[in-house]
Amino acid sequence: MSPDRLTEIFEVHREPVLHTPVLVVSLEGWVDAGLGATTAIAALLGQNPTEPLVTFNSEHFLDQRARRPVAHIVNGVTSELTWPHTVVRQGYDGAANDVLYLVGPEPDFHWRSFTDAVVGLARSWHVRLVVGLGAFPAPAPHTRPVKLAATAPSASADLIEQVGIVQGELEVPAGVLSALELAFGDVAIPVVSLWARVPHYVAGMPFPEASVALIDGLAAIAGLTLDSASLRHAADNSRRQVDQLIADNVEHQAMVRKLEENIDASEGNAMGVGEMPSGDEIAAELEKFLRGEEQ
Repeated sequence: MSPDRLTEIFEVHREPVLHTPVLVVSLEGWVDAGLGATTAIAALLGQNPTEPLVTFNSEHFLDQRARRPVAHIVNGVTSELTWPHTVVRQGYDGAANDVLYLVGPEPDFHWRSFTDAVVGLARSWHVRLVVGLGAFPAPAPHTRPVKLAATAPSASADLIEQVGIVQGELEVPAGVLSALELAFGDVAIPVVSLWARVPHYVAGMPFPEASVALIDGLAAIAGLTLDSASLRHAADNSRRQVDQLIADNVEHQAMVRKLEENIDASEGNAMGVGEMPSGDEIAAELEKFLRGEEQ
């Protein structure tokens, strides 16, 4: 693959020198309760310098009326537009291991060609593991550590067991991350998505504790040296703020106590509840969250 190659699908900026990198996927536009994945990926990209390797063609993949460019205007003069792009960036962890980041908007169109392109690039770079990051509203109290749940294709079921199994059979709205899981499974590249369980009553506000859990989970499952310390202070402050909000409302206090009882009685259940909600119930919660409705 030659540098500066431009196709209908993507532009390759340069040919990297990589040693069995990990590919981290965090795309904007799908469920991200508490901004868990968004905050985690921002922290990761800020730890060490990164460079763009591939830029996907926004004309082909994005609805620009839904994801409008930003106009820069000075004294009434429009000087430039900043267009949204989905990009693969090259970086490294604290031990100089190669890490690739697929970031930017989730494609609005042509998911099959997008997943084919990403898988083809990953194979050419000899990616050893793909890890997706996400967060969803869950029946969990903020007074307990954030747990992770995992999803993966059958070929990577062993990775799910290392994180947390979502018990039961579910049917929920899918993001492109699910399509990528299946596509990587088809070519035998290990892949797993980590999902932070964000208390449903704080899902609409930043909840950095979820981001800490995602970074620590990524480090553990991928064998990377990553630092979540920068977010821990923010997480402590966030928890104190939620504590205060809960303390001012008797009904909220009762709700949290009930959630604590449920999660304490459900050791080993990645969802953290005694009885697993139905697929329809979880789908309804996700749809409410995406519409911005109150939990």
